[in-house]
Amino acid sequence: MSNRQLLIAGVAILSFSLSSCGTGSTSMFRVDAKRSGVVSGSGPNSLDTLKWKYTAPDKVYSSPVAGDNEIYLGCNDGFLYAVNADSGLLNWKYRTEGNVESTPALVDGIVYVGSWDKNLYAINTETHGTHWKFKTKGPVSSSPVVTGDVVYFGSEDGHVYAVDADNGYELWSFDAKGGVYSSPAVYGDHVFFGTMTGYLFAVDKKTGQEFWRFNAQQKIHSSPAVDGDKVYIGTDAKLVHAINIKTGQEMWSKKTAGQVLSSPAIDDDRIIVGSKDGYVYSFDAGNGSRQWEFRTEGPVFSAPVVASGTVYIGSTDTHLYALTASRGNLRWKYRSDNKIYSSPTVKDGAVYFSSVNGSLYAIQ
Repeated sequence: MSNRQLLIAGVAILSFSLSSCGTGSTSMFRVDAKRSGVVSGSGPNSLDTLKWKYTAPDKVYSSPVAGDNEIYLGCNDGFLYAVNADSGLLNWKYRTEGNVESTPALVDGIVYVGSWDKNLYAINTETHGTHWKFKTKGPVSSSPVVTGDVVYFGSEDGHVYAVDADNGYELWSFDAKGGVYSSPAVYGDHVFFGTMTGYLFAVDKKTGQEFWRFNAQQKIHSSPAVDGDKVYIGTDAKLVHAINIKTGQEMWSKKTAGQVLSSPAIDDDRIIVGSKDGYVYSFDAGNGSRQWEFRTEGPVFSAPVVASGTVYIGSTDTHLYALTASRGNLRWKYRSDNKIYSSPTVKDGAVYFSSVNGSLYAIQ
C-alpha cells in the first residue's frame, strides 16, 4: 500500500443510509450533513449469516452507501459500482478516468462522487449516464455532502467547492491553501473541514467566507463531526479535539497512542473514534474523559457507525467488529479476506463493508 493511499484511506470514509420512499432515497457519508455517524435503524447484534459477497476487480478505499435497492461503491479501477442489495450481483457500473476513493452520496436518484481524474461526477441511477461533472485542479478524494440543493466537497487542489446540485455550476470556492482529503460537514450556517496544512476551518455555507480557523498543528485526514456546541476532529498529532462551534476555540483535546485518521461518531454524550494505535476509543463529549477503549490487532483507519446501541467498525487486522456503544464490549467480529480501511454502512438490519482487495460484504 502506498503512502498516498494510506493517507487517503485515513480520511476514514464512513458511510451510512437514510431512506425514504421512491426517488427520495438519501444516503451519504456518515449519515447526515453534520456527519454524526449515527443511523436510526439497527444492524445485526449477533452474527448470523453472510448474505452475499461481491468482489470488485481492484483495491477499494471508498466506503459503500446503501440506496433502496442498490449498494454503491467506488473502486481504484476508476469505476463506480452499483450492486443489487438483495442478490449481491452487479446491476451497472460507471467509468471515470481515475481512482474512485471518494465515498458517493445518493440524493433523489443522483449519485455524487469524486475521482482522481480531478472531477466530481453527478450520475443518474436510472439512465446510468452523466448528469453533470465538475472539474477541479486536483484529485477529489473528499466525500461530497449534499444539503439545500448544494454539493460541498474538497479537492487536493487546496479548495473546497460549493456546487449547484442540479446543474453543477460553481456557487463559490474557498482557498484553503492546502490539500483537502477531509470531507466537509454542514451545520447551521457553516461548512466545516480540515486540511493537510493542519487547519480546521468554518466557512459561511452561502458565501464561502471564512468564519474561523483552528490550528491543529499537524495534518488532518479525519472528517469533522458536529453537534450543537462543538466540532470534533482527529489529527496526525495523535489527538482528538473538541472545538467551540461559535468561536473556534478548543474546549478539550485528548491524546491517543497513534495518529487519528478515523472520523468520530457522536452517539449521545459519547465521541467514538478509531486510532492508528489499534484501539477504538469512547470519550465524554462534554469534557473529553475516556469512557472506554477496545483493542483490535491492527491500526484502525475505519470510522465507526453506531446503530441502536451497537458500534460497527473495521480494522486492518481484517475484522469487522460489533461493540456495545455503552461499554465497548465485543458483540461479535467477522473476518474478511483482507485489511479494512473503509467504513461500514447499516441498512434494513444488515451491515455492508468492504476490504481493501475489493470484496464487498453483506452481513445480517
